[in-house]
Amino acid sequence: MGAQISSQQRSDDGKVISVHSLDNWNTQFQSSRTSNKLMVIDFSAAWCGPCKFIEPAVHDLAVEFSDVEFIKIDVDELPDVAKDFEVQAMPTFVLVKKGKERERIVGVKKDELQRMIEKHRF
Repeated sequence: MGAQISSQQRSDDGKVISVHSLDNWNTQFQSSRTSNKLMVIDFSAAWCGPCKFIEPAVHDLAVEFSDVEFIKIDVDELPDVAKDFEVQAMPTFVLVKKGKERERIVGVKKDELQRMIEKHRF
């Protein structure tokens, strides 16, 4: 089937991991359950203008917060994951720690996303 997880490098440290299969999502999510690391899940779609607009800011946050795991999920590729998280609009950012949702931000709200990451990363 080939590689199903891809990293989009923006600088030396920060990366956003794009997950393209349910198996790989399950692996990522299970590993986050046992980690103390904050996971930011970016639910987006290729056709979503606001998602494309905020993408550079998300990459910048991934660089700034290299201790946080950034995951990108296309809702059209993995609709079951989007359904599990009750995603109804894009972009939706879900902050998860130890397998539990801590916060959710809907829309292009970079400053709010940054504040939520700072609040939950430790």
